[in-house]
Amino acid sequence: MATTTATSAVGSEWKKNLSAHVICPECKEFPPNLEFPGSHETVCGSCGLVLADREIDVHSEWRTFSNDDQNNDDPSRVGETSNILLNGNQLETSIAGGATGAARQLYRAQNKLSSEKSNKSLMAAYKEIGALCDGFNIQKIVADTAKYLFKIVDDHKAFKGKSQDVIIAGCIFIACRQCQAPRTFSEIFAVTKVSRKEIGRIYKSLEKFFTAQNIERTAIVGADAGFKQTTSTKPSDLCERFGTFLGLDYRTWNAAATLSDKVTKDGDLAGRSPLSIVAACIYMISHLCGVPKSAKEISNVVGVSDGTIRGAYKQLYSERDRLLTDDFIAKVNGDKANLPQS
Repeated sequence: MATTTATSAVGSEWKKNLSAHVICPECKEFPPNLEFPGSHETVCGSCGLVLADREIDVHSEWRTFSNDDQNNDDPSRVGETSNILLNGNQLETSIAGGATGAARQLYRAQNKLSSEKSNKSLMAAYKEIGALCDGFNIQKIVADTAKYLFKIVDDHKAFKGKSQDVIIAGCIFIACRQCQAPRTFSEIFAVTKVSRKEIGRIYKSLEKFFTAQNIERTAIVGADAGFKQTTSTKPSDLCERFGTFLGLDYRTWNAAATLSDKVTKDGDLAGRSPLSIVAACIYMISHLCGVPKSAKEISNVVGVSDGTIRGAYKQLYSERDRLLTDDFIAKVNGDKANLPQS
């Protein structure tokens, strides 16, 4: 491949050497048929051979504003996008702290004159939500959704009589359900230290508030617009997480989830909490599949007493012939002989 060169003499003006050209070594066409499909490469338009890549982008850096553009087209390639979780235009420059002398005086003056003081309280709440979600070992999308829900409450100045910890606990609980990662009241209590009764109250109030506001979650979670009112957590939604904590494989906890759906549909354990149903189903399926877990082990993970687990299991054991069909047992490669009587 021939390349364009330049000649320069000491003390003379720089001039481009026009006797050298970039041509394709395959086609060897002159003049060369060159194309620039990307900003960092040169390609032969005849045969498609890449002649150069990783070139320096010499195109202009556009910097326009949507308000000045009549066609609603903003080709801006400079600057960071605004954070929808914060208030204001976010165009100010922040002065770092920890300095001395004049820099420290500027830092203190900026804090006093900052027009977005409301962002400070939001940032403190977001920091707490992030810390709780990290300790909860849940996805980042749940934390982002909880932050967005908290901002909606803060913008409308709602629930002024409630403490911030209670509202944060309710937002995290709802965010978990909205993102298909449900958690129980007991688990939220263990992390936030807000009582189960208080979480239940704020959850119902927040559900009504968000439904009335018809908020859009697309900007955060990429879901359909509008707030979707959640329903109670199904036992099968909890089997995967609790089964994983107990060291059960996919076949076992998936069978427990299938059994819990059947038990819930038939009403065999009507009146019992979803946690009791999950614990009893895992107890039965683990013995059926030959990987038995004691009621004490399940109790430590699920948070239900072993006496409650055994009581619910006795009801399932009495209906074992109807619940555990031959097809179901063959599918999970289980054996009814492994089931304990209590």
